[in-house]
Amino acid sequence: MPDSVDPMAAVRQYVDAFNEGDPAAMAAVCADPMQILDGMSPHVWQGPTAAEDWWADVLAEGEHLGASGYRIALGEPRHVDVNGENAYVVAPATMTFDLRGNQITQTGSVYTVALRKVDADWRLTAWAWAKGA
Repeated sequence: MPDSVDPMAAVRQYVDAFNEGDPAAMAAVCADPMQILDGMSPHVWQGPTAAEDWWADVLAEGEHLGASGYRIALGEPRHVDVNGENAYVVAPATMTFDLRGNQITQTGSVYTVALRKVDADWRLTAWAWAKGA
């Protein structure tokens, strides 16, 4: 489980689960309720199955567009603000994926995450992806 002191540990755990294509592991590091805001339609996912519902839509969109092999690399966080049981993280991010046989690298993205303590562990309560170049 995430390190109880560092909210970035929970963020990294979520991103690692994304990179492994494991929606159950993504959901395991999320609080209930959870909210996701992303550039892909329908743009907002919320509730206890938000991560899994979002992942299903990622796969459907990828199949439609011919995209697969998604991976996220986080840079050094710009903000890791902790206020008691709540935290806010902003990190630069790069996404790579395959688009119809071509490797695509999307740079300059920003991954923003809100977290809260659930028992002794940090859990994601919301995240938003701001697409880069």
